[in-house]
Amino acid sequence: MSAPAASTTRTATSTAGPAPAPTERLAGAEAQAQAPSPSWRQDLAAAAPGWIVAHLVVVASLLLARFLVAHLHVASHLAHVRSHQGLLAWDADWYRRIALHGYAHVPTRSLRFFPAFPLLAWPGVVAGSAGVSALLLVLANGGALVLGALIHRLALEETGDRALARRAAWLVAVLPPAFVMVMGYAEPLAISLAVVAFLAAARGRWWWAAAAALVFGAMRPVGPLLAVPLGVEALRHMRGLDRRAVPARAAAVAAAPAGAGLYLAWVALRFGDGMLPYRAQEIKGLRGPPVNPVVVLGHVLGRLAGGDIGKQLHYPWVVLAVIALVAMARRWPLSYSAFALATLAAALASYNLNSIERYLWGCFPFVLVLAEATGSGRAQARVVMVVSTLLLAVYGLATFLGSYVP
Repeated sequence: MSAPAASTTRTATSTAGPAPAPTERLAGAEAQAQAPSPSWRQDLAAAAPGWIVAHLVVVASLLLARFLVAHLHVASHLAHVRSHQGLLAWDADWYRRIALHGYAHVPTRSLRFFPAFPLLAWPGVVAGSAGVSALLLVLANGGALVLGALIHRLALEETGDRALARRAAWLVAVLPPAFVMVMGYAEPLAISLAVVAFLAAARGRWWWAAAAALVFGAMRPVGPLLAVPLGVEALRHMRGLDRRAVPARAAAVAAAPAGAGLYLAWVALRFGDGMLPYRAQEIKGLRGPPVNPVVVLGHVLGRLAGGDIGKQLHYPWVVLAVIALVAMARRWPLSYSAFALATLAAALASYNLNSIERYLWGCFPFVLVLAEATGSGRAQARVVMVVSTLLLAVYGLATFLGSYVP
């Protein structure tokens, strides 16, 4: 299987063993450029199987949770609430309430949910709560299919490896935290915007990258982190660059922080404290006060050494992310590692590691590394897909029973 190469062509030939020399990579890129380019229809076709399986699994988990609550009475009051809310439980319920009533008419801690996603669902208000709920689910589920197609396209353009691209499209849909893509969560659209920004930057379409990054910054609290990889990309090959191209690159780098900044400025005007969306995360039971991520990582490794896998099994995921980051740094473009490192550090800078699996999965370079790692044989890839799908069902069931925080 080929290794992604951080070259000017950003492609690699499908060879085994060491990475080819720059001239060989260039020849391989030229040959690939002459081959028929895959269409978006093919990208969607590659994304569809995983998307369908994920939906079947998550809906089955919800139905099982409701059966356990209604007929076997095996769960708590929280399980009654979450199973009843179904695909609009947890964060999805906050997005629904924000779209319906606005931030001023829901608790202040709702400010931690950035506005781009509920704003997209706001037109559904004309049909009341049902209209908003339906639109949230359409946006999330449609965005999930688009995300799979975008991941397929990005992996194909970076590596030229069609099998790897198909695995990546599958994995982004069936990894355990991906059950939120069937719910009314912002992640499918947010991750899609990040992938679009990467694709646009790789193609030199910096204004498109800026547009995607601007919306991304207004959609997720971690949105400003996208400035890190785009900054790395913008600095590549600056020597000899036409000065007229500099403003577009600068705009792309500044766009994600600007998107977040616009929301924070509005919060400052409306509520008197522009940092409330981040301070709200410090409430007990949420992320808690910010801490040194290096200290948290040391704590995780120390507790794992003693046999403690962490509340809700968080610690093994942290170790897997560190291993994936090391592999990424060796074989993928620097911008991917920069994005993953920034995301991991932000996720660990928390007293409470709840939802860390979702945060790490939302950083799509981790998905690409896993797709690469499962490519040594069809049997291995199938085992990974089956195990991941089973875990998707388990995580979904635990979420709908209120025993896991997505």
